[in-house]
This record gives sequence, structure tokens and C-alpha cells, in this order.
Amino acid sequence: MTPSTDTVVIGSGLAGLTAACTLAARGRKVTVLEKNPWLGGKAAVLNQDGYRFDMGPTILTMPRVLGRVFEEAGRDMNDYLDLRRLDPQWRCFFDEQMGGGVLDLRESVADMQAVIREHGNGHGEATANAYADFIKYTERLHRISDEFFFWKSVGGIGDIFDPSNTFNLSTLSDVLSMRMGKSFAGTIRKYIKDDRLAQLIDHFTQYVGSSPFASPAILCSIASMQVNEGVWYPMGGTRAVPEALSKLAGELGVELRTGVDVNRIEIDRDRVVAVHTTDGDRLACDTVVSNMDAVRTHRELIGGSIGERFNAKREYEPACSGVVLYLGLKERYEHTAHHNFVFSRDPEEEFHAIYDLGDPAPDPTCYLACPSHTEADVAPAGGEALYVLVHTPFMRPRHDWTPSGELFTTYRQAILDKLKRTAGMEDIEDRIATEAHLTPRDIHNRYRVLNGAIYGLASHGKWTGAFKPANHSTTVRGLYLAGGAAHPGPGMPMVMMSGWIAADTLDQREAKPQAEPEAAVA
Repeated sequence: MTPSTDTVVIGSGLAGLTAACTLAARGRKVTVLEKNPWLGGKAAVLNQDGYRFDMGPTILTMPRVLGRVFEEAGRDMNDYLDLRRLDPQWRCFFDEQMGGGVLDLRESVADMQAVIREHGNGHGEATANAYADFIKYTERLHRISDEFFFWKSVGGIGDIFDPSNTFNLSTLSDVLSMRMGKSFAGTIRKYIKDDRLAQLIDHFTQYVGSSPFASPAILCSIASMQVNEGVWYPMGGTRAVPEALSKLAGELGVELRTGVDVNRIEIDRDRVVAVHTTDGDRLACDTVVSNMDAVRTHRELIGGSIGERFNAKREYEPACSGVVLYLGLKERYEHTAHHNFVFSRDPEEEFHAIYDLGDPAPDPTCYLACPSHTEADVAPAGGEALYVLVHTPFMRPRHDWTPSGELFTTYRQAILDKLKRTAGMEDIEDRIATEAHLTPRDIHNRYRVLNGAIYGLASHGKWTGAFKPANHSTTVRGLYLAGGAAHPGPGMPMVMMSGWIAADTLDQREAKPQAEPEAAVA
């Protein structure tokens, strides 16, 4: 007899776990199938030689999204997670070609203005005022996003606005403020004339793995979300987030199965009826939430004419990939903060190489997480579990990211040389006690993403770049999509929001299966 469940969630990333918890809290029977031996997708952990590294995301913003998942189940998130607010949010190291120096991104606008005045090179007051004006503008974009874009399944401009209100003056004013057709980078530079501060703000688009020069202006709202809602660190690392969600899922009766690889979604008359595993099992179900990449879900798990129809709708571009170095240092660097950016010498050169040419940047920006500043237990006494992420192009056929290959070994050295030159880490190679890495090839194979893209689909296109596939499939009834390659896109809060939206949309659109009547007792 084929086992059955109401809903199968394919993949246990943050979006999949969020969807599972939300559906279970609403009384649905849910089974999560995860191909890896751990739950949590990219939010995995590496323990090596006494060092503990978060392997994937390290910056948590908008914790209210996570809180909403626990509220659905009548639980308090604070009973599951110990969150610490970080300020400064980032410490920024600038290349000499950009003017050099170190600048902290502070949470308070007033505090940030004070930093800008101190580092303003004679233009501090004007730049400080411009920064405040920019944040005020982004707050409006954030309100628009909350009102029209978040918390519902959106696949295009037609899903955002109610036609009956489209010609309302207030709505038209909001549409104009979105600066549709204008870029993220261009909008920043409309306000910010200081090259270093503009480069800092450019990197809010790195949460979505896209170029600020090709992304739409509406993404400037990310700045407001971070400034107004903070940057947080869960004690135990970001790995604590999927652990908390997994615990909640178990309490709600979700069946969590690891080491189970799905290779097909069975469709009957354009309707989900079952999923099949590589072990030959068939699990009957009424609905599926796929936390696998949306393009690969249709291409590999469905295929045929249905898969072709999905991929014909729009030419989806993968977001960027990355190289991650996990460096266990014998001695930490005291001049770093918890989160740091070591910026490139030329942002236009950097983004042109990655996103236009498809080549690793000749002088890359490096993101560093130094969690021992907040949680000493990540490393032996006095040490650091240093996480170094450098964005690279998504995989091309010409890229050979094998660990012993020239591309990886050369780029690893380029990264270390950048840290020596710009971040004051001249002796970093002498401090390394243990090391591991993740390449685009590893990311592609571990997480079933598109061409090694860490962040799902790119947000490129000044008119439509903010739009991802909707959370409900328009080609298969009963199929719902969640994760960085579905609305509203990548980043920790956004993928969790996508999981909630997928679950909420499913719950509204699908009748709950009737329970089987119990057999009479003789």
C-alpha cells in the first residue's frame, strides 16, 4: 500500500521548514523529505578541530518574519532562540584606490551621520544629511513593499496592485516613488555623492546575489529594513535557526525524514498526486511545497511539456555563486567586528566581471564573519572561526572549481592577498590552524540550486528584476514554491517569508483532506 500524507515538502531549507511549521500549525499533515543527512539546507554547520563555522547564511535581519512562524503555532520565538542585536552592523575596510580607511555601519541614523561627519573628507555634513534623506526614502519603499509585495504570492506587476485602486492618487504616488526603470546603484548615487558610502550601500544587493547596477531601485528598501529592524546573531550561530524550526516542526507533528532524495513529482491531469524517491518509494499526497530551486523543480522533477511551459515563460538568470573559506585562526584579529566587508578597488570593475563577463573579479570584495566577538565558544581560546565569502559568477562550462584546480587555488590566494592588503591581516596565513572551503561546484551539488547560485535567481532588470516565480504554480495544481528562487527572493528573512507565503497560499486554495473514518471496534 502506498503511504500518503496531505503535503510533502521537498527540501528542509529555511523556507521548507517554515512552510512545514506553518501548515502543521494550521492542522495539516506534513512530511518533509531532505536529501542531505541534516535539516536546514544551506544553514549547515562545520565542526573542525575545535572550531565551529556556520556554512551558509550568517546575517539575520527582520526577525519578526521568524517570530510570525512561531506565533502561528502559539509559541514564543524567544523560548527557542537567544538573539543578540549587533551594532555596528558591519565594519567596512576600503581599498586605497577608493580613499582607504575604515567606516562602521551603525544602526541609528543619527549615529551613522556622526560616523559620516568624522570620515567626510570635508563634505561630511552634506553627506550625512544626504544619508538621512536616503534612509527616509527607503522607509517609504519598505512601507510599499509591506503593503503590496510581501506576505502574498506575487509573480509579476499584475499581482501587486488592486485594479480598482490603481488610479488612486496615493497609489500612483507610491508607484512613482518606486522609480521603475531606474537602477539600485543609480538611485543611491542620486542621494549619495561620496564614493565610499555609495559602495557600502551597494552591497545591500549582495543579500540577493545581484549587481546594484542591474537591479531595480525598489531593492533600496533593504537599507530601511536593516536600519530599522537591526542585524541579529542567534547564539549557537545561524545554525540555531533551523534547529529551532526543526524542534517546532517536531512538536507540531511534522514527519522529518533525512537522506531521502526526491527524483520525480507525479502529475495526473495537471495535478500533483505523489512524489517518488530515488529509493523507489512513492508517497501519495494532495499538495507539494518545493524548497528546491524553482527552475530545477520544473526541469528535473516534473519535466515534459509542463516543465517546458514554465521555463518558456521567462528566461530566468541564476544569481551569483561564491567561494567560501572557513579559516580556523589560532589568534583572532581584534580590529575586526562581528560582520565586515573588505571592499574592492572599483565596484564597477568588480560587478562587470562577475555579472557581465562571468569571471571572478580581479580585485574582489570579501565578506568576513568573525563570530568570536559575540560568541567565544566558536573557537579555541583567543582564536577565531573566520568565515570568508567572495561572490563569483554562477557556474559556466569553462569554470573548473575542483579544489586542486588552477581556478580555485589561484582565487584562494587572491582572496588572502586582498585581506592582507586592505583589511590589515598581513600575517593571516601564519594564523591559520585549520581550513575548509566551499566552491560553486560544491554549492550546486549540495543544495540543488541553479548553476551553483547561492541566492536563487538574480534580481536583474530595472523593470521586472524584483519579481521571482510566484509561490503557487500556474502550471501544476497543488504545487507551491518556496526558497530563494521563489517570491520574494533570497536572504534569510525573505526565504522564510516565502515559506510562510507558500503555506498560507496553499492553505487558502486547497481543501483540507478528510480524515479516514476509524474502523469500528468489534
